[in-house]
Amino acid sequence: MKRHASFIRADRTIISEKVKEAFSSVIPIALIVLALCVSVSPIESGVFLAFVLGVLLVVVGMGLFTLGADTAMTPIGEYVGTSVMRTKRIWIIAPICFIVGVLITVSEPDLQVLANQLSNTINPWLLILAVGVGVGVFLVIAFLRIVLKIRLSYLLMICYLGVFVLSFFVPDAFIPLAFDSGGVTTGPMSVPFIIAIGTGVAAMRSDKDADTDGFGLTALCSIGPILSVMVLGIIFQPEKIETSTKVLPVISDSKKLLQLYLTELPHYMKEVAIALLPIVVFFFVFQLVGQKVQKQQIIRILVGVVYTYLGLVVFLIGVNVGFLPVGTFIGKTIGGLSYNWIIVPIGMLVGFFVVAAEPAVHVLTKQVFEITSGAIPQKALRLSLMIGVAVSVGLAMLRILLDISIMNFLIPGYAIALVFTFIVPEIFTAIAFDSGGVASGAMTASFLMPLALGVCESVGRNIATEGFGVVAFVAMTPLITIQILGLVYKIKTHKLKKIEKSKNIAEEDIIE
Repeated sequence: MKRHASFIRADRTIISEKVKEAFSSVIPIALIVLALCVSVSPIESGVFLAFVLGVLLVVVGMGLFTLGADTAMTPIGEYVGTSVMRTKRIWIIAPICFIVGVLITVSEPDLQVLANQLSNTINPWLLILAVGVGVGVFLVIAFLRIVLKIRLSYLLMICYLGVFVLSFFVPDAFIPLAFDSGGVTTGPMSVPFIIAIGTGVAAMRSDKDADTDGFGLTALCSIGPILSVMVLGIIFQPEKIETSTKVLPVISDSKKLLQLYLTELPHYMKEVAIALLPIVVFFFVFQLVGQKVQKQQIIRILVGVVYTYLGLVVFLIGVNVGFLPVGTFIGKTIGGLSYNWIIVPIGMLVGFFVVAAEPAVHVLTKQVFEITSGAIPQKALRLSLMIGVAVSVGLAMLRILLDISIMNFLIPGYAIALVFTFIVPEIFTAIAFDSGGVASGAMTASFLMPLALGVCESVGRNIATEGFGVVAFVAMTPLITIQILGLVYKIKTHKLKKIEKSKNIAEEDIIE
């Protein structure tokens, strides 16, 4: 009983910390929405209260979800990763990697938000399953890359060439959606599993490049969904994509407001249960055939699963009832203005603060700082990401207004990123491509995407080809900015070595 009580006290402390992190992620967006609602895009007071309640639910949901990911999903990932790698049998590891890739992907909250936007065109679960298969296949490829010691830059070049070649055979309506799918896939559910598998595989090797090769799994797993959704587009050949746009609700009093949220509760409780149940079942099946976990740890993991479940339910209700309708409405309103160009600086402002507040960005900056022994300051990395994402969101909004194909941006962007892979140290290439999914977090899918869809509808653009793609822009930016920092690090290191060499020569001359 004492041990359980200590767990509860510790969880309360951690929950408060996670909620604070979530609050710092959401509050900049909420303040920007507030400013827009009292200026260029006024909304009814009842709808505004629904948004405020949505903000609170998103904050609490994100806090509970991230706590659950830390206490349940990460330990499960480490357990499965370590147990599987101990067998050192490729024919066992590969299929398990595939199963894990599929199961963890279907529970990603960002992916569910994206899939629900398309429920009028394609079954959301079909899209989610296709993305899951893509992640599973490429998790196997990522595992084999480490085992076979294949350089990451070569594999990235081959895969992205395949992506852009395949894009010529895919309906235009599915191309932005495919790239968005790659951006939303690698989130807080999948990354702990992927990192655990990468660490476990790297531990199988004892050479000097083993730790470096442990990175890059997330990068490859982001490619799988792009290809799988493109294949889905080739199969279905849709002439157009219709989004299930959330209309502004009519809220006359507090009772209506409460009913609005409670009506959606059973639906999301069922969806989240379907998403999480396979992971829990897989864990207990693995208990029967793999290394046993202590009873105390199992209880801890089950508590974490409950946190994850509650967090996902609360988060999805807050997003779909509070955030999405308001984001779409603001986009429509601004798109209908005679000076609708202001959506470009507004998008840049939102992009800047979204990245600044994203908790995963802070983890990334610390990681790079440690790898470079302080040569790349955390502030410089964070600022470069913030500016880069701000520019990419601005470009995404500009292309909607000017009706420019997304490929005119993605092809040169990825070409630059791939050229850098042969110039910068490989560790920076791995971190850069891994971090593509870091920048495109929950707020990108739940506010920037509906904002873009609203603008697109208002200015009369094709929603499929122009409305989607914001997540793809955000995911592309770190590939370039972090590799630029890698190039700076390489130049700095080279200069330091030259100075050190000159000092040694001078000291030798003095001695002689």
